[in-house]
Amino acid sequence: MGDLERMLIESACERLVTQYCHFVDHGEAERVAELFEDDGVWASPENTMTGVAKIRAGFRQRQDNIARMSRHVCCNLLIDVVDADHASGTVYLTLYRHDGEPTRRTSPSAAPAIVGEYRDQFVRTSGGWRFARREIAVSFVAPQERRT
Repeated sequence: MGDLERMLIESACERLVTQYCHFVDHGEAERVAELFEDDGVWASPENTMTGVAKIRAGFRQRQDNIARMSRHVCCNLLIDVVDADHASGTVYLTLYRHDGEPTRRTSPSAAPAIVGEYRDQFVRTSGGWRFARREIAVSFVAPQERRT
């Protein structure tokens, strides 16, 4: 594989990561689900959703049932191209969020809710690059986020 092809794959995967954060933060469940292959997996320590329909339903439930302002701040993206149709990646995540209706255009600020990393598997489909699997590994969690 040539350098140009490798860079194009890395760029396509990086765009998926950026789109995911933007769509989640702006309550676009349909568009989040479209970033996954048909039998793609989204996994967290508390929940696993398999397949586009379940991912769509999970993110739709989030946007419909929770008044939430969130911002996924991602950095240190590392994409490893496996072959012309597969890649893997990690990206550090700092998640800020406020649950509840904001009283003005901005929401109250606090420490990050979560600091961790996404561990991603990417696959080229007939529709372009998609997540085959997106898993969050949590390193730090704010006290108010701990579940008992």
